[in-house]
Amino acid sequence: QVQLVESGGGLVQAGGSLSLSCTASGATFSINTMGWYRQAPGLQRELVATVTTGGTTNVADSVKGRFTISRDNGKNMVWLQMSSLKPEDTAVYYCYLGAYGTNYWGKGTLITVSS
Repeated sequence: QVQLVESGGGLVQAGGSLSLSCTASGATFSINTMGWYRQAPGLQRELVATVTTGGTTNVADSVKGRFTISRDNGKNMVWLQMSSLKPEDTAVYYCYLGAYGTNYWGKGTLITVSS
């Protein structure tokens, strides 16, 4: 089993910055994809950004240039640095780990961006 624990999040004003971190434990696998998804009220969960153990990133167009994803393979950690936040970034952000066809999720952390 894989456990994902997020930290960070909270309330921030529009234009501000915030960072999230996630630590994976358990059977994390040597090759995996880690990252972040988000779900706003009434909407489906959507990709924010992911990064593979090899460093390949996939970033949603809506956050390109504003959000930066990074990871430390040795520590099984992934970070999301968010800047120029907008009210539409308000959502529950979930840490994600995918490996060998199986997806794992953290419990989520709420980010609220006030206008």
